[in-house]
Amino acid sequence: MNLYETDRLLSEYLLFHYGTPEEVLPPAFAPLSPREALGFAERAVAETFEREPSERALDLGCAVGRSSFELARFSREVVGIDFSRRFIDAARALQRTGAIGYARVDEGTLTTPLTARVPEGIERERVLFETGDAMALRDDLGTFDRVLAANLLCRLGEPRRCLERLPSLVRPGGQLVITTPCTWMDEFTPRDHWLGGVERAGIRVTTLASLRDALEPAFELCRSADLPFLIREHARKYQWSVAQASIWRRR
Repeated sequence: MNLYETDRLLSEYLLFHYGTPEEVLPPAFAPLSPREALGFAERAVAETFEREPSERALDLGCAVGRSSFELARFSREVVGIDFSRRFIDAARALQRTGAIGYARVDEGTLTTPLTARVPEGIERERVLFETGDAMALRDDLGTFDRVLAANLLCRLGEPRRCLERLPSLVRPGGQLVITTPCTWMDEFTPRDHWLGGVERAGIRVTTLASLRDALEPAFELCRSADLPFLIREHARKYQWSVAQASIWRRR
């Protein structure tokens, strides 16, 4: 079916053309500017975790590794895991050399060469990267003082399999941080496995409510927060999103 003939896109354009400011942008998000959405991988660590030194940290869905390096500022050992071989290859190159080149898309096939650099002062040798499936992690992974799962859950086929493993990964008193934009899509997660965004038995199910059901009583929810992030597609198109962060303490 043509995308522009679907109910969803019709609704998006009706809101785009006729929605009031309050209907389009929730008041809680109005003060958040695109500039405040920059540096998400760094802020996902800096604005959620305690800064006391720790032994081990785990970055689930680490992508190309920036959050893993940030965790290394106050963790003696960090394990970064991602399903993408390309992402892990890039993260390992950054761990070895501190910098890699890439091309930023400007328009169409026009690009600008840039260099990704690990910030100064981070001990890169503390970080180990590996490919892995967040729904089927290796048994000998061990336990951690801090675990981060940033914008991962709504890209998993069965996110509850990941949640079920978390109590065995986080040490008593340790911290767990989960962020998600709650973008549940059938192409990533079959609808029966969505944690939120659906109605079941006449009840509107939210992602945070499902997280509480899955993680308590092993974890205590300490607080939740809004973490905006910005993804550039090209010079004139950006994805501005607001992830819901939940910060948990292992009982």
